[in-house]
Amino acid sequence: MAVVAVALVSELNPVAEVAAVALLLTVVVRAAQAMRDYGAMLATKTLEAGTDALTGLPNRRRLLADLSVPHVRPSTLALFDLDGFKSYNDTFGHTAGDTLLAQLAASLDGAVAGRAVAYRMGGDEFCVLVDSAAAAGVIADVAAALVAREGDVAISSSWGVVALPDEAATFTEALGIADRRMYAMKNGRPRSAGSQLREVLVRVMDIREPDLHDHVLDVGRLAEGVARRLGLPEHEITDIVHGAVLHDVGKLAVPEVILHKPGPLDDAEWEIMRRHTIEGEQFLAGIPALANVARLVRSSHERWDGAGYPDRLAGDDVPLGARIISVCDAYDAMVTDRPYRRSMGRAAALTELRRCAGSHFDAAVVGAFCAMLDEDAGAGLLGTLAA
Repeated sequence: MAVVAVALVSELNPVAEVAAVALLLTVVVRAAQAMRDYGAMLATKTLEAGTDALTGLPNRRRLLADLSVPHVRPSTLALFDLDGFKSYNDTFGHTAGDTLLAQLAASLDGAVAGRAVAYRMGGDEFCVLVDSAAAAGVIADVAAALVAREGDVAISSSWGVVALPDEAATFTEALGIADRRMYAMKNGRPRSAGSQLREVLVRVMDIREPDLHDHVLDVGRLAEGVARRLGLPEHEITDIVHGAVLHDVGKLAVPEVILHKPGPLDDAEWEIMRRHTIEGEQFLAGIPALANVARLVRSSHERWDGAGYPDRLAGDDVPLGARIISVCDAYDAMVTDRPYRRSMGRAAALTELRRCAGSHFDAAVVGAFCAMLDEDAGAGLLGTLAA
C-alpha cells in the first residue's frame, strides 16, 4: 500500500505531493492511535473480566488462569468461608453485607500483600494462592484479617487447604478437596451441625450406657491432644475428635445382655460385639455432617499387626485417625475402673502401651501419646486423665 501511495504521489505537482503526504501521515497516525486505543480497551476488558466488581480482588476466572500457569515451586491453595455472614446479612441487610465484604477484602489484600494473591470466589468465599513455604504464616494472617463484629454478630472464617500439585492435578479437584476440608473445620465449631449432632448422640449414649458417656469424652480429649502433637491439619483434627467421641456409637445396636454380661463372651457373642464398628460406620455415613468420620469409627479397633477387626487392616492401611483413637481408647480403658476389674495406674498403663507398640499399636502414635502425657501432664487439656 505504501509503495502504491508513493507511486501516486510522485506523479503529482509539489503542492499536491505535500498535501498527499500529510494526508497519508494523518491516516497512519490515526490508525496507530486506533490500534493503541483498541489494545488499551482490550487490556481493560481482560482485567475487568478477571476482577471482582464488588471487592476489586481477582476473581474465580483469574484464579483458574493463574493455576493454569506451571508453578516452579510447590504452592498451597487455601479456601476461606465466612462464619456468621448470613446472620450479618439477616440482621443488617444486604447493602451492609456488601460493604462488609469490601472492607474484609481490603483487609485480606493488605494481609497477603507481597506474599500471596487473594481472590474472591463469590458470595462470602475467598481464596489465597501462596508458595507452600510461606503458607502457614499467610493462612494465620488471613484468618486474623477476616474477622469483624457488629453488635452481637461476630464474623470469622473456616478454611480448607490443599497442596499443589501433590494433592490435586486440576482446578476442580483442588477446589473440591479444599471445600471438603473447609467444611470439616466448620463442622468442628462448637455450634456447627456436626458438633451439635455429636452432642445429641453422646446424650443418647449416656441414657443407654452411662459408662460410655465419660469414656468417649475422655477419649476425644486425648485424641485431640495426640493429633495436635503430631501436627495434623485442623480439618483432620476435627474428624479425629468426632471419630474418637463416637467410636462406640455402634454399641447402641448391641443387646444389653451382651454389653452387661458379667463373664467372658462366647464366640457368637463376640461376633455380635465386633459388629459395633460396622454398625457405627453405617449409622454415621447417613449423616452428612459426620460422614467423614464413618471410616475412622469402622477402623477404630483395627491393629497395627493386622489382628484387629472388622477388616484385619494392618500398618499404614489403618487410617491414622483410627490408630490415634485406638491408643487413646486403650489408655482410658486401663486407667478407668470397670465393674469387673480395678483400674491400673498411669505409669502401668503407659508401660503397657509401650510394650504393645509395633504390634497392637502404631509405635509412632504411642510415642506421641506418651510424650504428650510426660510433657504437659494434662495442662488444662487432659485433666485427671494424665494424673
